[in-house]
Amino acid sequence: MRAPGGTFIKPWCIFDTAAKRAEASRMETEAATPDFWNDNHRAQEHLKKLNALIRVCEPWEEAQRQAAENLELAELAAAEGDESMAAELEQQAEALERRVEQLEFHGMLSEEDDSANCYLYIHPGAGGTESCDWASMLLRMYTRWAEGRGFKARLIDLVPGDEAGIARATILVEGEYACGFLKSESGVHRLVRISPFDANKRRHTSFASVYAYADIQNDIDIEIIDKDLRIDTYRSGGRGGQHVNVTDSAVRITHLPTGIVVQCQNERSQHQNKAVAMANLRARLHQHCKELRDAEQAVKEGEKKDIAWGSQIRSYVFQPYQLVKDLRTGAETSNIGAVMDGDIGMFIDAWLKSQMGKHVV
Repeated sequence: MRAPGGTFIKPWCIFDTAAKRAEASRMETEAATPDFWNDNHRAQEHLKKLNALIRVCEPWEEAQRQAAENLELAELAAAEGDESMAAELEQQAEALERRVEQLEFHGMLSEEDDSANCYLYIHPGAGGTESCDWASMLLRMYTRWAEGRGFKARLIDLVPGDEAGIARATILVEGEYACGFLKSESGVHRLVRISPFDANKRRHTSFASVYAYADIQNDIDIEIIDKDLRIDTYRSGGRGGQHVNVTDSAVRITHLPTGIVVQCQNERSQHQNKAVAMANLRARLHQHCKELRDAEQAVKEGEKKDIAWGSQIRSYVFQPYQLVKDLRTGAETSNIGAVMDGDIGMFIDAWLKSQMGKHVV
């Protein structure tokens, strides 16, 4: 449909809300039954899913109403030969297009934990000092990405490498949909460059692992039994000033059944470090349970799905040429300086778009 003056008005009804709205209506009817609250936990889960459905449907229904109104106005203006409405209709169409693009993007971030804050764990691979330095470069890259989006990157744990870089680091990225964006970064990141630590200026290949998982909310039930924990305290060896280095304030918690280990040493007291470490442990256990469920589902579906974070996802080549390439999506750029300064949006967007067909909104 074209408005007066030639403006194209798109009939946006690309997201079929009928099935979702029918499901929401069925769930609303079920919630109104007399025995609905007999099982409080089930009722809460039911309402959570219902509210999520409504949050998905309502913005799309509103966009479809606006599209229908715009089309009616365009048809009326065309029938009456009214050219004065062309500019206004064009502006409305452009605004609606931006809104639909935003809704489509949010549709890619529709999983349970996507809206949560995100823990990001970075660990160097084999390669000694070179890999430790590479891990520190990734830590800076993600910190700059977070700052660029207006997010807050909070350092939870950091152990310096023996000579340079880091032996490990955990940061908490706080911001809307932080986990939805950063989940794309879990995996092995490969660096090729002439090593600044090699006197012969030879080219080296280094690896570092990144693991992203959601900072779960307190209303998610994760049972942690005291006897399953080993809690150790030690003197902080990371950055943080004199205070954290003169007392055994750092805390390491090991979850014995799973072998998951978390640390925190950047708060000012042992009590604070323990609280932060426990929150981190709850998030890791939640992610662990999700991965077990995904593995079981993959077996049922007959898929070969690697849920570990040991698969290489991206290569960063500094020499003999400059190229950053995501091996999952094919997205690439030669502007390696911008990427290392936090400009990784193209890789995140490409991965999210590649996942759209694998998940139902």
